[in-house]
Amino acid sequence: MTAPEPPAPSVNRSRAGSGSTESRTAATLLELRRAVRDVPDFPKPGIIFKDITPLLADADLFRKATDALAAPFIGQGITHVVAVEARGFIFGAPVADRLGAGFIPVRKAGKLPWRSERIEYALEYGSGILEVHGDAFDHGARVLVVDDVLATGGTAAATCALAERLGAKIAGCSFLIELSFLGGRAGLGTRRVEVVLRY
Repeated sequence: MTAPEPPAPSVNRSRAGSGSTESRTAATLLELRRAVRDVPDFPKPGIIFKDITPLLADADLFRKATDALAAPFIGQGITHVVAVEARGFIFGAPVADRLGAGFIPVRKAGKLPWRSERIEYALEYGSGILEVHGDAFDHGARVLVVDDVLATGGTAAATCALAERLGAKIAGCSFLIELSFLGGRAGLGTRRVEVVLRY
């Protein structure tokens, strides 16, 4: 699978100070985009993998990426950030810190030590299981789901469903990268979706 030519990044149209917010935002998005490395034929032939490790290795870019993931939800009353292992944890915890929210890990089957709620969901080839502690959410918790990539949307949709089953309200989902040609947004229904980089 190869990605089509990415659309121009969306930017904030407001202006402030001597430089526009638009130009500063566009410059940041360009920096982040340049730091994502394409790895052909990984994990299997025909797939171009978006490798974020160069971005993570740069302290300034890691901070900017985290800020960008959190920014749309500042002041939105987020009580908890939920993220799925493993790369979701990389961004979920610092985003929770930015928002003054708690952090809740969603893990693969058998990794959590306490009584857990689980959900089985479809993968491209087969199925997967996610689990979260049954007492992770106060009823009415306002939750933001964070992950590195929105691809087919199956993992994010399962995470949302799991949190909702335990009484949480999904305020939105925030992703560093969206592979828009895979149509993952459709699986998230009417939930709010924010992305930093679209391919």
